[in-house]
Amino acid sequence: MRKVMKVIGVIVLTLATVIAAFIIKGYVESKKPSVKEDYYIDFSSSAPLEQKYSKPGEYEVSVIDDPSHNEAIKKIRFWYPAELAGNNSRYPVIVVVNASGTPAFKYESWFARLASWGFIVVGNEDPQTGTGETTSIMLDDLLNLPQDHQLYGRLDTENIGIVGFSQGGAGALAAVTMYENGTAYKTIFTGSAAYPFLAGNMGWKYDVSKIRIPYFMAAGTGKTDDKGVADITKEYGGVAPLASLAENYEAISDDVLKVRARATGAEHEDMLARSDGYMTAWMLWQLRGDEEAAEVFIGEDAEILHNNNWQDVEKNK
Repeated sequence: MRKVMKVIGVIVLTLATVIAAFIIKGYVESKKPSVKEDYYIDFSSSAPLEQKYSKPGEYEVSVIDDPSHNEAIKKIRFWYPAELAGNNSRYPVIVVVNASGTPAFKYESWFARLASWGFIVVGNEDPQTGTGETTSIMLDDLLNLPQDHQLYGRLDTENIGIVGFSQGGAGALAAVTMYENGTAYKTIFTGSAAYPFLAGNMGWKYDVSKIRIPYFMAAGTGKTDDKGVADITKEYGGVAPLASLAENYEAISDDVLKVRARATGAEHEDMLARSDGYMTAWMLWQLRGDEEAAEVFIGEDAEILHNNNWQDVEKNK
């Protein structure tokens, strides 16, 4: 009997050790970045503007964190041009809405690269952003910074853009269309935003027909974004199938500048890096009036129309 108990004790101890190891490993993995520091080095494009804007810009970047009164947000994080400390300029703002389970600390290098193009890029640590609520709360905080804040008076509140991926894409659309302060945004970009059927089932409500600001919607052609199902309103069609992009595009008034496109060969998880160049160009055009960046999108010779990295492009300018 003693032998049996000893064996059982060894088995229990072994199981406990294995379980503890898995828990520790899971915890360690949860704290690791999901985007490496120089992730953009791996991307290359033969399209000159996409290549240019997918890399870092000319500004050195600083970062500061503010504790938030909201438990989900935890802290509001600002990446901004370091030169700001030595001038009185205002800088356009990009509010970022996190994808599922991806708080800002998981992809800090992405924020820093975007800020290097002359933006104040703002994120937080909320891992579940689909309703747009925490984004709306964060925007209110940005619009009402205290006078002793390091960035008080330095945010160009007339030029605020919003970016969201996956669940965060639905959250960005909700932030613009479902909250009163959504009128503060000047432009929006979404990468593989959860399409209405999926978003509705998850409780992430938005109304794309209410979009009244320039909108660039992107997704991948891979199976994770588009499973190729016959009716995406009756069964899950991927996160952002082509049919849903077309429907969302048509639901927006033709008076609104709009672009839709898919990154060729990109799976859902690829979209953060694959859309970098043109997302950055879009924001430079919309928030800084950059005429070169506009060449990606404007006219019959728009670069996006002749870039093999992109397909299924439709635009109204």
